[in-house]
Amino acid sequence: MNNNLQIDLLADHPEAIPILTAWFEREWTPYYGPEGPGDAESDLRQFCNQTELPIAFVAILDGEICGTAALKQESVTTHPHLSPWLAALLVTPEFRRQGIAERLIEAIEKKAKELGFHTIYVGTGEGSGTPESALRKRDWEFMEKRPYFVSDVSIFRKTL
Repeated sequence: MNNNLQIDLLADHPEAIPILTAWFEREWTPYYGPEGPGDAESDLRQFCNQTELPIAFVAILDGEICGTAALKQESVTTHPHLSPWLAALLVTPEFRRQGIAERLIEAIEKKAKELGFHTIYVGTGEGSGTPESALRKRDWEFMEKRPYFVSDVSIFRKTL
């Protein structure tokens, strides 16, 4: 794991929003692309909170933005009864397999606990950006797998 890695609130790095917007549109084209219903820039601006949901973090390695993750009230629409969610976890391909996703997950877990949550959830699937191996290393528990949009989604939970 790299010692030069910073995990900061997105609210403290608004200059990251245009970069992350392009990443979201590329990574999750069915949702954030030109034909999709999502607005990546709007979502990212909404994530710029410090003490309430939705809230996001950015990973910065040697001054370069390399990843992000958010904690939000809702995510997988088939599970509206579960909340809050780790979402929008994304590490750019050239920085993957360096422990950055784990550090972002750790930051989300810590913030959720600070905010008084006892359990958090995540949905992973093809193109989700969330590596199941990083979740398992951090003791997330698999709940179920079911069809969702264009692929299956696996739901995990973490008791804090």
